[in-house]
Order: sequence, then C-alpha cells, then structure tokens
Amino acid sequence: MSNKQTMITAQEALEGRSTPMAIDDVHYVNQSSLTARPIGNQQEILLGMGCFWGAERLFWQLDGVISTSVGYSGGFTPNPTYEEVCSGQTGHTEVVRVLFDPSVISLTKLLTHFFERHNPTQGMRQGNDLGTQYRSAIYVYGEEQLTAALLAKQEYQTLLGEDHSAITTEVLPAGKYYFAETYHQQYLAKNPNGYCGLGGTGICFPPNLDKA
Repeated sequence: MSNKQTMITAQEALEGRSTPMAIDDVHYVNQSSLTARPIGNQQEILLGMGCFWGAERLFWQLDGVISTSVGYSGGFTPNPTYEEVCSGQTGHTEVVRVLFDPSVISLTKLLTHFFERHNPTQGMRQGNDLGTQYRSAIYVYGEEQLTAALLAKQEYQTLLGEDHSAITTEVLPAGKYYFAETYHQQYLAKNPNGYCGLGGTGICFPPNLDKA
C-alpha cells in the first residue's frame, strides 16, 4: 500500500470496472436530475474541496445552481467505489459536479465560494482528512472556464499574501466524471448531523468582486 498522500501512477492504479455506478437520478433536495447535461446557456464544472458531503451542500443552496451530485475524478481507475478511492489507489479526488445557470450565478461567484470555504493550500489533505482523494481541484469545461479558474486562483493567492502557503489547487480540463454511490448523494440532507469538513482560511474576496 503506497502512502495515501502520494499520487499514484496510472500503471499502479486499480483496474476498476467497465460498469458505471447505478444511482438514483432524482436530487434528494430539489428533485432535479443528477445526470442531466447542460442545455441552452447552462454550464457544468467539477469542484474538489475535501470531503464532498459538505461541499455539495454548499453549492445546492446557491441560487442559480440547477443540480449537484458527488463523484470521483482526476484519476485513473474507471468506475471506482468509495472504498477504492479512499485507498489512494485510484488517483481520483472527491468532487462535486455543479450544473448552473450563469445568468443567475456567474462562474466567478461560484469560484469565490470554492476558494473561501476550504483551504486550497494543503496539498493532499483537507484539515484532518488525509489522502489524495481530498486534494483541492477545479476541473473545467472549455477555455473560458479555464481562464476564469486560473484568474481566481491567482487573485486568491494574492489575497492570502505571505502568511499562507502557495495554493495547491489543480486547475485542469475535466476528464471522466464517475458518480459516487447513491448514499453519498446529498448526504447531509439525508443525514443532517453528518460530518461536514468544510473550513477555510478566513480570507475572503472583496464583496464587490462579482454581483451575480
């Protein structure tokens, strides 16, 4: 077993399986479709900020977010299980898929919530949660999202200043997204007293950065 805070290689990763995870498609909170694709001007993005339970709740509460789901991305193993991801042998990190309407909430606003509500400087961990599956990540769809994400990362690094370490958030084009098991979907709505690992640095973007 390799160190769970060391990224595994594609050659070392678990083989996985060809069959996708079977999930309930109805969002437990707002009854949207978890598997719906963007239509019209809608967009999607994958955001990893530690344990995905609290991160998903953060985003489903925002006006303009149409649907959320949790899953695995950024690694190598096809259709992994939660236990496999937690083993550190898949390369995946826990992510939230956010489907949103940019005419109601802009990507810039989503990214302010992303950076403010976790610590993006911690590498292969988030708080007391240790492992590559807890690393900070933004997986984007298209050049416009990539530019916005890199700019937000740069701006937040400036805000953190010299008192904080360098941001370790991965900003990459989105690869394959694998849905997590149904019991993980909207977990904190089903289990209100469940674990939420969201924290932050206490540093916020200027309130007038984006009005959307």
